[in-house]
Amino acid sequence: MLITADAQLEAMVLVARVAMRRAAELYAEHQRAALDVEEKAPGNPVTRADRELDASISAALRAQFPEAGLVGEENVPTPENLAAELEKEEVFFVDPIDGTREFVEKSGEFAVMIGLARSGRASAGVLALPSEGLLYAGRAGQRAFVEAADGSRRLVAVSSVARFEDARMLVSRSHLPALAEPLRRRLGIRTLLPCGSVGVKVARLVAGLGDLYVHGGRGLSVWDTCASEALLAAAGGRLTDLDGRPIDYRGPTALERGLVATNGLLHPGVMSAVGWAEREVRRLGV
Repeated sequence: MLITADAQLEAMVLVARVAMRRAAELYAEHQRAALDVEEKAPGNPVTRADRELDASISAALRAQFPEAGLVGEENVPTPENLAAELEKEEVFFVDPIDGTREFVEKSGEFAVMIGLARSGRASAGVLALPSEGLLYAGRAGQRAFVEAADGSRRLVAVSSVARFEDARMLVSRSHLPALAEPLRRRLGIRTLLPCGSVGVKVARLVAGLGDLYVHGGRGLSVWDTCASEALLAAAGGRLTDLDGRPIDYRGPTALERGLVATNGLLHPGVMSAVGWAEREVRRLGV
């Protein structure tokens, strides 16, 4: 079956495909002789690969969609210019290497993400996994697909798991988030799947290889969630903040209320337990 998308999404796929190939080259270079690593802030690394890919993706999007806004993680506009970008009807959000720490540590669990918001809501997303040669794409309201290294495509969808005792919960590989353990106990989840990068976790959900992912509190930005939210919706899942609200892509770039990403079937149950889990975290002081 020939799987095609609308012209705009196909253009995003093309940009992401080129970036994915270059990211794979830079990762191979890093494995041979480590790239220099800087810190934008304590615990927030950045490499030449982040900056090069951000610049190339942004230039390609600007050339093809000159009327759209654009916000990239490695080139966030000044406050005045940011406001002007976010006011545009369509805005691209770029995370050139989601999971820079995993890139640096050579785990391979990193992603290239290009998201598109329309009127402040996630509309389309492309998420590429350079280490796996896979590219996921979709538009909210349509179907999601995965493109393999040979260019072949197939439709993908979230899992049909409806019971928490059967669910697989994706968690950070580097540290277990404070919210994860009380949620696991409250919901009766038996299986935790450690994984790096927001993008890789969402790819697992889109491919039906995991069932839910919760990130508590701060530490995320809109470039982490725009592609993820649109793509997950296209695959039949759901992504909201911890209060159950969709992300506002005309608001602040830093997200204060984390995210809940699920196969959709599990979303109401997760939301019913989040408040209790947050109180439990505060009670235990973790």
